[in-house]
Amino acid sequence: MLHILFALLLAIVALLYSSVGQAGGTGYVALMGLAGFAPAVIKPSALALNILVSAIGCVRFYRAGLVTWRTCYPFAILGLPFSLLGGALHLPAGMYQPVVGILLLVAGVQMLRPVSGRDGEAHRKGPPFMPSLVAGGVLGIMSGVTGVGGGIFLAPLVLALGWAGARQVAAISAVFNLLNSGAALAGAWVTMPDLPAELPLWLLCVGAGGYVGSWLGAFYLKPETLRKILSFLLIAGALRMIGSVVV
Repeated sequence: MLHILFALLLAIVALLYSSVGQAGGTGYVALMGLAGFAPAVIKPSALALNILVSAIGCVRFYRAGLVTWRTCYPFAILGLPFSLLGGALHLPAGMYQPVVGILLLVAGVQMLRPVSGRDGEAHRKGPPFMPSLVAGGVLGIMSGVTGVGGGIFLAPLVLALGWAGARQVAAISAVFNLLNSGAALAGAWVTMPDLPAELPLWLLCVGAGGYVGSWLGAFYLKPETLRKILSFLLIAGALRMIGSVVV
C-alpha cells in the first residue's frame, strides 16, 4: 500500500507540473528524499520520470500549435552538451538542497511579478538568439547537476524578459526538459546507474498524471492561472528544500 500511495503522490506532482510545461523534477526529488532514497537513486530516477512526462507534454503542446523550431532550438544548442556534462557531476550532499532551494525561491518570487505590457512584439519575434544560447548553456549545466530538468528555471526567465507568452513558455519548457533530462541521464548513467525496482510503477503513474496535466495546460488553463500554479510550485519546492537543511 505504501508503494502505491507513493506512486500516486508522484502522479499528482506530474499532473500539477505538466500543466505548466514542467516535468516535475523538483517534486520527485523532494518526495524521494522524504521517502529515504539515496542520492544515487534519486537523481537518475527523477531524470527518467522527467523524460516521460516532458515527452507527453511536448506531443500535447505540439498538437496545440505551441511548439515551434524557432522558439526552442536556441536554448538546446548549448543546453544539451552542458546538461550531459552536468549529469556526470555531483554536488556534495550538504550543498544540493540549499543551492536548488534558493534558485527555486528566486524563480518563484519572480513569477509573482506582473507581466510587462511591452512583450507583444517579443512574442512575435521569438526569443533573441544569443541571450537564449547563453541561458540554455547555464540552465543546462544546472539541470544536469541537480537532476530537475531545467525548464523550471527557464520558464520564469523567459516570462520575465517577455520573450514568449505563458502558453508558449510552457511548450518551450517541455521541450527543454525533455532534451536536457535525456542528456543529463546519459551523463549520470556513467557514474551512478542505480534505478529502483519500483521505477516501472512510478513511470506508469507519472505518465497518467502528465497526460492529464498537459491536456489542461494546453487547452483549458488561462495564462494567469498557469503563472500562479508555477509560482506556487516553485516556492513550495524551495521552502521544502531549504527547510530540510535548517531542520
